[in-house]
Amino acid sequence: MDITSLIIEAVSGAVGGNVAGAAMKESSLGTVGNSIAGIVGGGLGGTILQTVMGTAAAGGGGLDLQSILTNVGGGGVGGAILMAIIGIIKNKMAAR
Repeated sequence: MDITSLIIEAVSGAVGGNVAGAAMKESSLGTVGNSIAGIVGGGLGGTILQTVMGTAAAGGGGLDLQSILTNVGGGGVGGAILMAIIGIIKNKMAAR
């Protein structure tokens, strides 16, 4: 994984985290919290996708359209999932 892929995954993860936060208002962590969770989730999601799909998911170090779309998809979904998990855990802890 090169730095360009990581940046694309982090940015799309931040967007994914904020979209998930807007969709799940009761679990939202706020804009900054959603962004941070999304960035971490985007990096993790991209890494997991690369591991599962092989180097094709990482784009093989190139900047072709397929690798960019894969990085955006993996980062966005990873960011949304991690933000949702953290938001749900936060709500469960606050309910106690």
